[in-house]
Amino acid sequence: MKFGVSLVPHDLKETAASARLAEDLGFDYIGIPDSQSLWRELYLSLSVVAGATSKVGIGPTVTNALTRHPAVAASAIATLNEMSGGRAYFGIGSGDSAILNLGLRPARLKEMQEYIEAMRAILSGQSYEYKGREIHVKWSENPVPIIMSAEGPKTLALAGGIADAVIVHSGLSKEVLVETIAKIREGERAAGRPEGSAKVWAFAKCNVADRREDAIDEIKMALAASGHHAFRFTLEGKNVPEHLQEAIMALQGEYVPSEHEQLGDTRNAAISDELGLTEFLADRFAVVGTPEDCLAKVRTIEEAGVDNLLILAISSDSDNIIRRFGEEVIARI
Repeated sequence: MKFGVSLVPHDLKETAASARLAEDLGFDYIGIPDSQSLWRELYLSLSVVAGATSKVGIGPTVTNALTRHPAVAASAIATLNEMSGGRAYFGIGSGDSAILNLGLRPARLKEMQEYIEAMRAILSGQSYEYKGREIHVKWSENPVPIIMSAEGPKTLALAGGIADAVIVHSGLSKEVLVETIAKIREGERAAGRPEGSAKVWAFAKCNVADRREDAIDEIKMALAASGHHAFRFTLEGKNVPEHLQEAIMALQGEYVPSEHEQLGDTRNAAISDELGLTEFLADRFAVVGTPEDCLAKVRTIEEAGVDNLLILAISSDSDNIIRRFGEEVIARI
């Protein structure tokens, strides 16, 4: 299994230093999330990562199909691929904080499919009729891997049929992962693709500390973000215990998009405790706790058939997460 880390770009000098540290400690991929209203610009941040590293794959984790027209995104990712010596990948999802902070609705499945089909075509130098208009990026000749984010059964199946890899954020227990991967394989079969055409990337909130409760306490806002995103629209097919469903639905209404993933004493940091969801969300969506806790969770994820574990390093000292995860987990795997 390979490992990646997603870095929230608050300060680009720090982002560059974190990227170098991650590469030195054995991470295989570095991603930058796209949220223009909250963080630094995606592709400028990725160019900083490209300049600070020499081996890791780099790309959005993830961008969306609404704020960036496919021709604009294709030109940007193709440029990044060129400047990094072919190391770019393109992570795409239906939209979270980037679109919620603009009052927009996440992209529907048909929109996602058309967007990805358009990206494949124009990255290869072809034209594509997108929303009734012909688009192209004439100078691009080299496609990059397209990594689609997915949680629900229908989205997972679509991703299995069209993506090079799928970032799954449906849960990290072995039971949930096995079911999640099965949906991806169903999508592959329906599209006539060989099994395993779509690699599986598991996305996890992460923190490492000497005590599990300390590690969880610092990332409660990130756990709430996971619950808000993964369980939106419907709970059907998402393996939520019946006694927690009312609290999960309450989380949808309480979450504050303008405070998405922000550290400190925020409303989002308090929600999971108030609703009695903290332990459930930590077990479901995080690799968190002592090094031994994290190592055990990683082994479970690996045994389920995951190809790459992508962690989000977000805390008051994100480099500490990168360092401890690299030295005390990756090195032991």
